[in-house]
Amino acid sequence: MKVLIVEDEKDLQSILIDFLTREKYAYDAVSTYSEASERIALYDYDCILLDINLPDGSGFKLLDELNDVNKSEGVIIISARNSIDDKIKGLNLGADDYLTKPFHLSELNARIQAVIRRKKFDVSRKITFANIELDLKQLLVKVGQDQVSLTRKEFDILQHLIANKNIVISKNALLEYIWGDYVDASLSLDLLSTHLKNLKRKLKVAEAKAEIRNVYGVGYQIMEL
Repeated sequence: MKVLIVEDEKDLQSILIDFLTREKYAYDAVSTYSEASERIALYDYDCILLDINLPDGSGFKLLDELNDVNKSEGVIIISARNSIDDKIKGLNLGADDYLTKPFHLSELNARIQAVIRRKKFDVSRKITFANIELDLKQLLVKVGQDQVSLTRKEFDILQHLIANKNIVISKNALLEYIWGDYVDASLSLDLLSTHLKNLKRKLKVAEAKAEIRNVYGVGYQIMEL
């Protein structure tokens, strides 16, 4: 497993390097936006530890780049910025988790493992349900022959529901899958509801032969019509 450290604080970068070495991770470490952009264009990583405040650019812009080229790396933001707005922005741009400095290395390790577990879903193939097809490598969705435009979070929700089509997924389980094991439920429940509402609408407009149903008091399940 290979991790990219994007962190300009030299002391913290050294601590992260020592930690990853002890835990037997392979790693690359960079200190600037331009170096990070270069690395993610050339190499694939299992997880990226991303600082937001970089000397020559923003970590948020790097998230945009990852989305633009359909890279599937897991991303954990590590930042001293603890505002709700920053957390929402990072998660909406596709980050898998958000960890506020200072943090315990044991907690970081748990989050890295959780992100990598989620990303191990085979991204080299396509999955289908009813007349819905998900291309897990290109992050594309088709209903019948028509492509449907989804946000990254909507795609992740749909993928998780289809992968678990025979069971009802609780809200908490869906939150943890989409936003990380240490999700702030009070922050994310409204976001989850919004994403689900938009996803349901898009599937209906596209005439999908499936719908996402809310099982009252339990969670959500995708079912064929």
